[in-house]
Order: sequence, then structure tokens, then C-alpha cells
Amino acid sequence: MNEPQFLTPEESADVDKALLTAPEKFLTRLTISSLRLLMIIAQDVGVSVEELSHQQVVDWFEKDGKIRREKGADASVLKW
Repeated sequence: MNEPQFLTPEESADVDKALLTAPEKFLTRLTISSLRLLMIIAQDVGVSVEELSHQQVVDWFEKDGKIRREKGADASVLKW
């Protein structure tokens, strides 16, 4: 499986160039990465991002965590 890329080097460079404070840059990177993750979750659950419920997000994180614990970080989406 192709590893998801939550923030490309080009996007990170664009954030660096933006006239933002350091906390704003951090939040911008987090928001872009979060959007990518929400898109992955929505695809996995079979709904649009707009239709995702908070419970579906929680359930997905539980599932990904279980995969990581049982099969290792390489098998899960999130690699932390």
C-alpha cells in the first residue's frame, strides 16, 4: 500500500513562506494534515468528509490503533 502523505514538502515550503506567526504555521500544517486524514477516514468508512460523524472518527482511530498494536506500526495508517 502506498504510504499516505499528510503534508508534502512543497506544501510545507508554502506554509513557511506565508506571513504567519510560528503558532499559525503549526496550526496551518496541522489543518492540512488533518484534512488529508479525514479524507482517508471518510474513504475507509465509505462516506464523504462532510458526512463523517465524530463517532466514526473515534471508531476509526480505535481500529487503526488496534492494527498498530496487533500487527505493528507498518500495518497501520498512522505511524507514531
